Amino acid sequence: MLNIKEKIKKVLNGYVMLIANLILLVAGAFIIYNLATTDGSNYGLLLIPIVLLFVFLLAGYFVVNPNQSMVLILFGKYVGTVKEDGFHWANPFYVKRKVSLRARNLNGEKVKVNDALGNPIVISVVVVWQVEDTAKAMFEVDHYEDYVMIQSEAAMRSLATAYPYDNFDDEEAEITLRAGGKVVNEMLEKALTERLSRAGIRIIEARISHLAYAQEIAQSMLKRQQATAVVAARFKIVEGAVSMVEMALQNLKEHGIIDLDEEKKAAMVSNLMVVLCSDKDANPIVNAGTLYP
Repeated sequence: MLNIKEKIKKVLNGYVMLIANLILLVAGAFIIYNLATTDGSNYGLLLIPIVLLFVFLLAGYFVVNPNQSMVLILFGKYVGTVKEDGFHWANPFYVKRKVSLRARNLNGEKVKVNDALGNPIVISVVVVWQVEDTAKAMFEVDHYEDYVMIQSEAAMRSLATAYPYDNFDDEEAEITLRAGGKVVNEMLEKALTERLSRAGIRIIEARISHLAYAQEIAQSMLKRQQATAVVAARFKIVEGAVSMVEMALQNLKEHGIIDLDEEKKAAMVSNLMVVLCSDKDANPIVNAGTLYP
């Protein structure tokens, strides 16, 4: 593969060449006037080359808008790139190709792919990119816009299959697609930079714009997430309840309020744990003694 690097090309100011064209136009008009009024046969021989030169020079004009460039090619050879905006003139034999240098957005389509655990997920990305090297964009790849689109999808698929959506089955997984956030986006940017540098493309920003389980397992995974949340909440409740029971028994013992044997301690612990861990309000029963002797 040819390693073509961008070259900045300096060309003539279009307004200067426009003056030259006007001079040729005046000269041609003068010759035509002499042919019409007098026997200007001596000047008539100059009319044809003047007209040909006038038409030839007209083909060399071009305009470069802000944040755009013009790639110049002469008989299949890359000559250079004009990035200075304005009205210019160059060799009329140059083939001129416009290349935009403006930042562009690629809003990727939603794609279904399996994550690292084999779960089907739907994912899409947003990529902000711009052409940095016009020579590579024009000559290293075919249709660089399509190249950016295809390679962005490939990088997205590669990232999705490398990490799990969530860490249900691997509690030690530090990076997940759902919780990775900035880290995952940085890895996506790095992967895209490596893939698109061949085409002279600079990645300004890349991030995941949509991430969800595929429709066929979404409901089951939602229940799984809810169950995991409930278990985690119960674990915290039990952990707190044990601490509260331990503190209650310790305070009763220190203040000498009541002396409980092991059987009464077990009953008290059981009652406190039921009250503290229940998901419903407790209904205490007060023992008021017997009404009749």
